[in-house]
Amino acid sequence: MNGVILTEPPRASHDAVAELAGLGVATVHEAMGKTGSLGAALTPIQRGVRIAGTAVTALCAPGDNLMIHAAVEQCGPGDLLVVALSGPAEPYGMFGELFATALARRGVVGLVIDSGVRDTAELREMGFPVWSRYVCVQGTVKANPGSVNVPVTIAGQVIDAGDVVIADDDGVVRVPRDGVDQVLEASRARIAKEEASRAAFAGGQLGLDRYGLRERLLELGVVTRTHAEHASEVS
Repeated sequence: MNGVILTEPPRASHDAVAELAGLGVATVHEAMGKTGSLGAALTPIQRGVRIAGTAVTALCAPGDNLMIHAAVEQCGPGDLLVVALSGPAEPYGMFGELFATALARRGVVGLVIDSGVRDTAELREMGFPVWSRYVCVQGTVKANPGSVNVPVTIAGQVIDAGDVVIADDDGVVRVPRDGVDQVLEASRARIAKEEASRAAFAGGQLGLDRYGLRERLLELGVVTRTHAEHASEVS
């Protein structure tokens, strides 16, 4: 769909979003069966930041940030702006400090963009988190129609308005709005399992034993030899 601005989409609850933010990308990704990742191409311009927000989506033509301007009006507290392209990703500086200033004023928690940003020093200084495909100074135009709050696709993942997007140093993951409760339940179970494993490893147990991997190695034909035994076998 192109050339439409949708207003007031349903959003995941603020409490659910806050809990997902605390869990982080890796835990949620694993809890969803290793799904939801927006790929390795989106990287943070800062480090040590973990956020989650409800998606406001903008579908833009490559090198054209007109619909980002339109999307700002649809953003509110706790939202996270997600910008995707209607064509191939190209290195343009589609977002910078002035956009971030407007979004921060509206309570937006950050940006995920499948294109480029600039003013990165200023964005870091003002504490506005960004995950982008490129950092690029190349300027843009405002000449092509797009859409706001329609489903967009990044790295094969469809993000709809109101979905939860989580981002940290490990990447970005999307949680569908109607699956938030199930993902939270699975994530809590994973956290409990990891806490038990952490305690076991701190006590000296090996992953080979805790996860039954010695048997797997044998099944795969992996053998254990001393260095001297191996040297004599290959000589």
